[in-house]
Amino acid sequence: MTNEIRTRVLVVGSGPGGYVAAIRAGQLGLDTTIVENERLGGTCLIRGCIPSKALIHVAGKFEGMRHAVDGSPLGIRLGEPPILDLPKTIAWKETIVDKLNSGVGALLKRVKVRVVQGWATFSDAKTCVVSGNGGPVTITAEHVILANGSEPVELPTLPFGGTVLSSTEALSLQEIPEQFVVVGAGYIGLELGIAFRKMGSNVTVVEALDRILPLYDEQLTDPVRKWLDRNGVALHLGAKAKGLTGEANRRNLQVELKDSQRLDIPADRILVTVGRRPRTKGWGLEKMAVDMKGPFVKVDDQCKTSVKNVWAIGDLVGEPMLAHKASAQAEMVAEIIAGKPRRFKPATIPAVCFTEPEIVTAGLLPAEAKAAGIDAITGLFPLSANGRALSMEGGNEGGFIRIVARRDNHRVLGVQAVGTHVSELSGEFVHAIEMGAVLEDVAGTIHVHPTLTEAFHESALRALGHAIHI
Repeated sequence: MTNEIRTRVLVVGSGPGGYVAAIRAGQLGLDTTIVENERLGGTCLIRGCIPSKALIHVAGKFEGMRHAVDGSPLGIRLGEPPILDLPKTIAWKETIVDKLNSGVGALLKRVKVRVVQGWATFSDAKTCVVSGNGGPVTITAEHVILANGSEPVELPTLPFGGTVLSSTEALSLQEIPEQFVVVGAGYIGLELGIAFRKMGSNVTVVEALDRILPLYDEQLTDPVRKWLDRNGVALHLGAKAKGLTGEANRRNLQVELKDSQRLDIPADRILVTVGRRPRTKGWGLEKMAVDMKGPFVKVDDQCKTSVKNVWAIGDLVGEPMLAHKASAQAEMVAEIIAGKPRRFKPATIPAVCFTEPEIVTAGLLPAEAKAAGIDAITGLFPLSANGRALSMEGGNEGGFIRIVARRDNHRVLGVQAVGTHVSELSGEFVHAIEMGAVLEDVAGTIHVHPTLTEAFHESALRALGHAIHI
């Protein structure tokens, strides 16, 4: 017998978009149901952002201990090389995932959101059947919020399975691969490739384009490129992965180089990170009759689809595919359903690359300002002149903070940074842009000494022509 649920709001997917939408709707007193086929938290919490940052943290700790074997400039010396117990590392990572997963469940329960476990398949825009362990459940809703997320793109020549991994499998390996090959030099590939290099793998990166991290300018990516060179990461740019060769117990990745020459790269594991695509297949999107924009669901600035009271958020609606964008859209949609006037018009959506060193971008890059016809000025302050960066070994890697502003009125258009722990500055950068700050606002704000934020202050001073410490 099929159970039936009628609900005011139905949320499909419990990632940073879905669970935030459900919690906010519950807070606003809306009868809300959320459907999730796997664990609460979605890709970001369960097999993406959070577990990858945990692994990156462990890799950094292990690398620091390895460097101390022969004695470090800090005066720390280890008598013998450290040992990394990867299964124990993965188990520790899972304790973090479990804690956050339980936390999401508790938050949903607190605001009386109904959680239905299973796979939702839509028969029309407002009705779905959820297949799960408890038998089929038919759910009919007044409002539907689609937060189905995205999935990794598979290369036809390198289907996932066996030696070939997506980021999901890479985050659950039980041993360190001796030869670890990364296909794709975007942020996911480089974050994990750098982590495995720190943990002891011989890492090779294969990228079809002529540069790493192509969304950023070379001034930002140059410190990362130098780290790869210093640490023996083999980098093949303008190269295409063509497939596997060799026996089952000794695989090679066949790569076509720029000059059409072929290269066989030994590979115990191959991580393919060539992008993600919206999850639009297998759950009845075609039955909902919503308009599409290329591979994405088309929405307006309130995340409304072409069908009344059907909303879509997060990775399903386009770039940037970032968790914090999904969460912001989720909160907005719940409030609109509750009758509040909201629109999604952020001044900027920041992005962070947790490479070595880290990269932060918010707002316009200098080249983007120029392309938009804006006469802009920039102020760049090197972290080599920042006391806090030097005191935590982050001043000698070519890092900096750069501010971009209009020349005529000094309005801040963008802020970028590369360096140790600069991800923690992203909120200050975005805040300045969102609040419409001018260079004088940043320059006139007292920043704590000694902190990395002083470099943001100095970048504004430099754009105004009177930096103090350079």
